[in-house]
This record gives sequence, C-alpha cells and structure tokens, in this order.
Amino acid sequence: MKNRALRVILILALGMFCSGLSVSPGEAKTFTDTTGCTVTVPDRPLRVVSLAPSITEIVFSLEKGSFLTGVTRYSDYPEAAKKLPRVGSYIRPELETIVSLKPDLCLAVKDGNPEKVVERIKAFGIPVYTVNPDGIDTIIRSINEIGDLLNATYKARAITGAMEAQLASIDRAIAGVAHKPRLFFQIGISPIVSVGTHTFLDEMIRRAGGENIVTSKTPYPRFSKEQVLALAPEMIIITSMARNDDFESVKQGWESWPSLPAVQMNNIHIVNSDILDRPTPRVVDGLAMLAALIHPTLFKEAVR
Repeated sequence: MKNRALRVILILALGMFCSGLSVSPGEAKTFTDTTGCTVTVPDRPLRVVSLAPSITEIVFSLEKGSFLTGVTRYSDYPEAAKKLPRVGSYIRPELETIVSLKPDLCLAVKDGNPEKVVERIKAFGIPVYTVNPDGIDTIIRSINEIGDLLNATYKARAITGAMEAQLASIDRAIAGVAHKPRLFFQIGISPIVSVGTHTFLDEMIRRAGGENIVTSKTPYPRFSKEQVLALAPEMIIITSMARNDDFESVKQGWESWPSLPAVQMNNIHIVNSDILDRPTPRVVDGLAMLAALIHPTLFKEAVR
C-alpha cells in the first residue's frame, strides 16, 4: 500500500512538472491522426518518445534519430537505437518513465499501444500522435505523417517514393505468374500460430504471388501439427517475434514428414521477422525477399 501511494505521488508530481510542456498556439501546429484525434505539437519537436520499434526505425530513417529521448524494448534497428533509454514494451509502456523524460511529442501505434496508457500520457499534457501502419499503403502514409511531424517532409517523400517504385516493379513481375504456391506462414512455434485473412502478412503473401493456405478470419489462428499436415502446403515460411527460439529445429521438424509437398519441393524457409513484418521502409525489401522465395526465377537479384 505504501509503495502504491508513493507511485501515485510520483506520477502527480511529474504531472505538475509536465504541465508546463503544453504548447502555446503560437509555437505549435495541428494535425489529425489516424484515430481522428486533433493533436497540437510543437513547431519543432525535439524530445520525442517512440512507443513501438517500427516507429523508432522510421524516425531514424528520416534522419531524426537525435530527436528520440526514449524508445520501447526491441527497438534494435539501426544499431544506434539500442543505446537509447527504454520506456517499457510497446504493449506495456511505463508511464512514469515516459513522463520523466519530458517529451514534447509521443508517437504511438493504434494496434499495440494500450488506449488507456495513451490517454494517461495525454492527461499529462504530452501530445500523442497515433499512426496505424496495418498494410503497405498505410505504412507509406505513416512514414509521410511522421515526416511532416518532424519537419522531414522531403526525406519522407523520397523514402516513400522509392518504396512505391519498388512495389510497382514487384507488382509488374507478379502480374504474369500462372501458379501461386499454397503457403503456410508460421509466426508462432509453441503453439503453432499462422496468419488469417485480412492481416498485414496475408497481404504480403498475396502481393508476393502466393496463396495463403489459411482462410480463417481469425487474425492469428492456432494449429496442431496434424492440421498443418492435412493442409498440405507447398511452401512453409517460418518467422517469429520471439528472440530465442531455435528456428532450425522447427524447420527440421517439418522436414521429417517426407509426404509434405513443401518438403518434397525443398520449400521450407526461415526468414527475418523484422524485415518482413515490421511496418517500416524495410518492409518493401521484405516483400521482395518473400517474392524471391515464392518465385525465384522472377527475382534472381532480390535479397534472400
């Protein structure tokens, strides 16, 4: 009880301290974020807290990494991001730590950051701008939005322009494919978890010229090994947000079933989850990598 009281006093004290962070109209600009909220931010935000690894990477890609005063756990790209103060995980941000850093802007993600925590940050007078990069188009939009917030509009448009050009090249190559391999995309190991329809990774599979063998509307359905074997995928992609799993042993586990089409076709692959499913500028490289695995003769020069 005593510790809880001390925590409350600390938060209230930080709140009083941070009340001076509110931006006066003459020094501010106003945006509407993807949640429909009007956000007033400093004309030149210099103390930014990122509430997701993807946002951290986007800020660095815009050459504004020096603005970051705090980032979430697993913000590990580029290398400089590893040296920044941590503010908890993106699903459990630490309110006291965030407030103590005295940010003049927090950047959040709609799918991941708890709404209650975001509202509590706002209650301290700290502007929070939320992006929603849940597909390739919205990733591009999010990069442009963050670029506008951080006065890096030109750099953002250069990045997204290059992404759009690479996407168009991939789309042209895929447009003529006659066969789209039936693919099982494994993102969880124990239990086995895949991706359903209307998810970002489902879009990646389809855009790379594959067919997602999972037709469930559940975003991330679980499977038994027997269920996967019954689906008879022609390709298995293994990736995970977990950091310490032995992916090679998982691959070998599937390879022990010689009747599996993916085994017969030597079509089981381990991929870097960060490049493939982290919504950042690198996601287009991830798409090219996936397309190269699915249609190797079309993408001989793609990063494998």
